[in-house]
Amino acid sequence: MKKLLSIILIVAVIGGIFEPVAVVAQETAPAAVAKESVDEAINRVFAPWTKRIFDIIFFKVPFIKIGEEEKQIPFILVWLAGAGLFLTFYFKFINLRSWKLGLQTIRGKFSSPDDPGEISHFRALSTALSATVGLGNISGVAMAIATGGPGATVWMILVGLLGMTTKFAECTLGVKYRDIDENGEVAGGPMKYLTKGLAERGLGPLGTTLAYIFAFLCVGASLGGGNMFQVNQATQQFVNVTGLFVGREWIFGLIVAVIVGVVIIGGVVRIAAVTSKLVPIMCGIYVIAALVILLMNFTKIPEAVGIIISSAFAPKAVAGGLIGVMLIGIQRAVFSNEAGIGSAPIAHSAARTKNPASEGIVALFEPFIDTVVVCTMTALVIVITGTYTNPDGLNGVELTSTAFDGVIPGFRYILSLAVILFAFSTLISWSYYGLQAFKFLFGNSRTVDLIFKVMFCIFVVIGAPLTLTAVTDFSDGMLLGMCFPNLIGVFILLPVVKKELAKYLEITKE
Repeated sequence: MKKLLSIILIVAVIGGIFEPVAVVAQETAPAAVAKESVDEAINRVFAPWTKRIFDIIFFKVPFIKIGEEEKQIPFILVWLAGAGLFLTFYFKFINLRSWKLGLQTIRGKFSSPDDPGEISHFRALSTALSATVGLGNISGVAMAIATGGPGATVWMILVGLLGMTTKFAECTLGVKYRDIDENGEVAGGPMKYLTKGLAERGLGPLGTTLAYIFAFLCVGASLGGGNMFQVNQATQQFVNVTGLFVGREWIFGLIVAVIVGVVIIGGVVRIAAVTSKLVPIMCGIYVIAALVILLMNFTKIPEAVGIIISSAFAPKAVAGGLIGVMLIGIQRAVFSNEAGIGSAPIAHSAARTKNPASEGIVALFEPFIDTVVVCTMTALVIVITGTYTNPDGLNGVELTSTAFDGVIPGFRYILSLAVILFAFSTLISWSYYGLQAFKFLFGNSRTVDLIFKVMFCIFVVIGAPLTLTAVTDFSDGMLLGMCFPNLIGVFILLPVVKKELAKYLEITKE
């Protein structure tokens, strides 16, 4: 029954998604196809259905009527921003008033070595930050500015602040409903609290349905934001810096796919272990480089801040006005810090604690560091250097690379290494997330395991040559789509979160 439901869901969605691909295939003359390069063929086949996915997830609803014209807004904008705003008030601004408690918890003041779990609060936060501080900060901010102007940064910061409370709630639930086996290994995340938590409240069928939807979208997100977007931006940076594989980006993708396959299929963990140590170092180098540029140009910071704030309320017309820029800011902020989509609880559920709210308090620091601090630093560098006005149409990682390289000559080579390491680390992490969701849908067997891993590697090759628009359409659609089933579960289980918070505040009362 479980597999049947999974197949029905996937066939129904894929049927709608692949309709435009069939149309494109019918309209493409055989002679024209014969002249295509591999990169062009990949874009021709996959770009139409990535756009369809985006249109499905970002469906619009009436917002306001001005004269005879009715303005519409993507519902996901209201859903995500509204959730963060509501939760912030519901928990009485826990994102702003829990800093002291959070720092004490991270230091282990209220922890015991005998607490259930696998890793400390500090390590859980470090691991999560290593996964989120990466291409979302380097490339995502640049995409937001290139598309919506500097003002998109304001909305990214706002969503980052609101996302702190969202992440608190979902990570508290991640620990509350996690499973710990006889070997001490932890399994947690939305699929656990959607099924177990809602069953507790007499909503078992709804919880199971939401869990299936979440798992399906999580598989898609692992292939998109956790895979194609990462390899796409790594490919662009590598090609731009070295001049290799121009027009044959799929070859670079194939090389990456082989390396990823060796790790996730062959079980060789040494490469992943080395990467996990290098990624924090590259994060540090990137942040230090940004600070150096800002200190060298500190007199320009007030002007840059003024440009960012004024642009937020006088956005570029090409972005679709104020609503368009808000949407861009929300997309890139959520893509960067993943607040509300349900991926963070999978990682944070491994924290060693007997108080679920303690890890929620720790987790809320993540969007602040990732989006409010690091993304803002990137935006200031891009604005201060004036790179965002570049007429060459730079976008994504190219824009950020040009901005840094203009002040620190040769930094593009260091950034290239950082981007590749960030991409590889994220690929490995999301292959795990996607595999857990895939097993939830189709069962736990060696065949299911191998099918997903091979599919994951194939999508690495596909993502390398795709256009940035096609990649972000698919990535944003699947990644942000996860917030629908996840946040429904969070809303229903808010009394549980509130109870756990009250319990932890009582324990830590001094």
